[in-house]
Amino acid sequence: MSSDPHRVVIVGGGFGGLFAAQALRRAPVEVTLVDRLNHHLFQPLLYQVATGILSEGEIAPPLRGVLHRHQNIEVELAEVTKFDLDGRTVTVMRPDGVFLERPYDSLIVAAGAGQSYFGHDEFSRWAPGMKTINDALELRGRILGAFEMAELEADPERRKGWLTFVVVGGGPTGVEIAGQIAELSRRVLKDDFREIDSRSARILLFDGGKEVLAGFGDHLSAKGAQGLEHLGVEIHTESIVTSVDRTGVVVKSGGTEQRIEAGTKVWAAGVQASPLAKLLADGSGAECDRAGRIKVLPDCTIPGHPEVFAIGDMMAMDDLPGVAEVAMQQGIHASSTIKRRLSGKETKHFRYRDLGSMATISRFRAVVSFKKIRLSGFLGWLVWVFVHLAFLTGFKNRLATIPRWAITFIGNSRPERTITMQQIIGRVAIDEAGGRPYLLSLASDDEPQKPEDETPE
Repeated sequence: MSSDPHRVVIVGGGFGGLFAAQALRRAPVEVTLVDRLNHHLFQPLLYQVATGILSEGEIAPPLRGVLHRHQNIEVELAEVTKFDLDGRTVTVMRPDGVFLERPYDSLIVAAGAGQSYFGHDEFSRWAPGMKTINDALELRGRILGAFEMAELEADPERRKGWLTFVVVGGGPTGVEIAGQIAELSRRVLKDDFREIDSRSARILLFDGGKEVLAGFGDHLSAKGAQGLEHLGVEIHTESIVTSVDRTGVVVKSGGTEQRIEAGTKVWAAGVQASPLAKLLADGSGAECDRAGRIKVLPDCTIPGHPEVFAIGDMMAMDDLPGVAEVAMQQGIHASSTIKRRLSGKETKHFRYRDLGSMATISRFRAVVSFKKIRLSGFLGWLVWVFVHLAFLTGFKNRLATIPRWAITFIGNSRPERTITMQQIIGRVAIDEAGGRPYLLSLASDDEPQKPEDETPE
């Protein structure tokens, strides 16, 4: 019998992968956590980075820092390119282009999901999603940059376009970002500009369903809609965005289409599983659903390979929602199963414990659904604060977040309002902006003007 320790490879440092790794910290195993980024990401607070409340570091602690006390866990910055399920190896590519094979005895794949544009990936150039730090920083540049451009614009119609914000998707993410853009314009920026009144900004929220926050039930959905409308957000349900370009969107509603000029667009509708889900499915013969998620067995393993777990947003099981709580619980379950196998104990099927859903509408106002409990308003907001602080990874992150929230929610300030040219240009290629990343290049399709004192290179 070999005395070599059991090797566990974990792919992904999100909620599922991180909780799986932490659950193995005292187990007789060697863990390698592979991620193409060096940080964990607390996705539920991305919209606060996008609207200047928090900095990226407060919701994205470095993985090495989170796991540095656990001597049996190694973090590797690399991207997975191949699974050899029969040979039990994972091929990874390091940032320097070197390919390596990582052998495993147990494999946990928690690669998450990305934004889905329902077959129209070209929309992403003009309507960033809310899945990564890059998304949030780009949106911060676009949102705050829109007010700056409106201040410079002399033409009333073009100014109106810059002060129009479109959010696509009426789930928690769409509702939260729409509410915070409204608060930013109505409360935070109202005294900052001389040529424009930031409070005149239009925030339009579009959703294809019959109501926003549909998963919260009719009562909380109505409360959420009422809170948004109180902030001045215009809600349009049963409305589908069919086209997105540099200066606006086309919306189909009731059989008719309408074009809306809008300088800033945010996409908060739809998710697509990581491409690694299909890689696993191709290697194992498992099926994927319409969202690209691999179908797993009741114990979170893939058919024919009990040593391989697929967890979180990339897996499909019993119509479980794509939320952080599922990923965290499945990460703990996968690690528990590995430990039980090593000790000769009987393994169990995964059982999800629903911890409820919540969404913030504005400062001091949120909606919370937990089993039969329905909370809204200030009490719901207090629960939201407590839960998010409890699950925010890293003690230092909690200490940093509390004063930021106090400044933001009690006063009128947003500490993180710095924007860069790179953020504003975002996904638009530099050469499309005239070869140089000037802010003014987004104001029109014309070539950007060079400063008078600039000499040719």
